[in-house]
Amino acid sequence: MLSKYRSVSRFLEKLSENAKPQNNVSKRFISTKEVMDREGKYAAHNYHPLPVALTKGEGVFVWDMEGKRYFDYLSGYSANNFGHCHPKIVQALQSQSGILHHTSRAFYSDTFGEYAEMITKLFGYDKLLPMNTGVEADDTACKISRKWGYYKKNIPKNEAKIIFASENFWGRSLAAISASTDPTSFEGYGPFMPGFSCVPYNDLKALEKALCDPLVCAFMVEPIQGEAGIVVPHEGYLKGVRELCTKYNVLFIADEIQTGLGRTGKRLAVDYENVKPDILVLGKSLGGGVYPVSACLADDEFMMVIEPGTHGSTFGGNPLGAKVAIAALEILEGDNVAENAFRMGDIFRTELRKKLDKDIVIEIRGKGLLNAIVINRNYIDAWDICLKLKEQGLIAKHTHENIIRLAPPLIINKEQLKESLDIIVKTINSIEKK
Repeated sequence: MLSKYRSVSRFLEKLSENAKPQNNVSKRFISTKEVMDREGKYAAHNYHPLPVALTKGEGVFVWDMEGKRYFDYLSGYSANNFGHCHPKIVQALQSQSGILHHTSRAFYSDTFGEYAEMITKLFGYDKLLPMNTGVEADDTACKISRKWGYYKKNIPKNEAKIIFASENFWGRSLAAISASTDPTSFEGYGPFMPGFSCVPYNDLKALEKALCDPLVCAFMVEPIQGEAGIVVPHEGYLKGVRELCTKYNVLFIADEIQTGLGRTGKRLAVDYENVKPDILVLGKSLGGGVYPVSACLADDEFMMVIEPGTHGSTFGGNPLGAKVAIAALEILEGDNVAENAFRMGDIFRTELRKKLDKDIVIEIRGKGLLNAIVINRNYIDAWDICLKLKEQGLIAKHTHENIIRLAPPLIINKEQLKESLDIIVKTINSIEKK
C-alpha cells in the first residue's frame, strides 16, 4: 500500500483523510454524565475523580463535554508543565511517529543517542538510563544503589538498606509502597520489600543516625514533598543531605519527578541549594504530557554497575519518546519556562497571602508554581472547595482532607494568573463561617 504514495508523509496524510467521518455521519454528543457513568461501569475504581469530563486542552485551559472552559491547576500532576498540546511537542510526536516509533534497545537508533547526549550534558551527568514512568525510574535508582552498595561499598550480599523520608510518595508499585508511611498506599498489599526504612523529612539529625549504619547504600528524597502536601524543607536541608551522604559514603537520590524541569522556579529544585545528587530521577513533564518518559541520571562510577541484561525496559529510550523528550527540554531551556514559573509563583503566593481569608486558609506554601493552601477543616474540607472552584471555572485536586495543590502549567502569563487568582480568592472568601 505504501508504494502507491511517494512518501511516508503522503501515506499518513491519506490515512488521515480516510479516517475522517463522512459528511452524512454526525458524531453523537456525549454528556458529562454519560462519560462519568461509562467510566464508572467499565474502569476500576482506583481514583476518585472530580466530577468534570474533559474533551479538549490548549495551553493552560481545558474544556468539558458541554464546552465549558477551565483553568487547569493540576497540570496532570505536573506532567503538563508546558501546557496542553504544545505545538512543538505535538509536532515532534507526529513527525517521529511517521518515521520510526519503536525499536527497543535491542538495536541502536539515531534519536536515542541524540536524547542521551542532550540530557546528560544539560544536567551534568555521564550517563542516562531511560525508563517510562516515574515509579520505574525511582525503582531503577534503588537497583543502581543496591548494586553499587554490593560492588563498590562491599555491603554483604542481600543486606543493603535504603533510607527514605517519611510521607514520601513515588508511586504505587510494591517497592514504592514498601517505602510508604501512608496506610492508604500500603494497607492490604504486604508483605513488603525488605531493606527499606524511613526517617522524618527535614530532619538531618535523624538522617545522620540512620546513615551511620554501614549497610545503608542510599537515601532517596523529594526536594519538596508533593503528595504529602507541597512540604518545603528548611533552607540548608538539601545541602545537609549532600554533606551527610558524602560523609557516610551513601548515594543521594533526588526524586525530582514532580519538582524537576522548571516546576519550582529553577531547572531543578536542588538548584536552590546548589547541590548535585548522585542519582537524579526525572519524569512526568519530561514526556511533555503526551508520552511517558522518565530518566535516571548518574555518573559512571555509579551507573556502570549496570551491565547488559541486568536491567531494561521494552519502551524505555524508544525513538518516539526520545524525540518528545528532546522537544520538552528545548522548550524548558529556550522559552525561559523556569524563570516564568519563579516570577508567577512569587506573584501567586504574595496575592494569596494578602487576599485570602486567614480563618479559612491557615497556610500557603510552595516554590515556583508548585503550591498548596492548607484549609481549616472547622469550616470546610478541601474536596468541597475543589468542587466550588470547578463551578467557577478552575480545576484543582486536594491531597489529604485539608490541602489543595495549585500547580498550573508553567507557561501561564500574568493576565491568566490574575484571572485564576480572582477565581480562587472569590471562591474561598465566599465560604460561610458558622
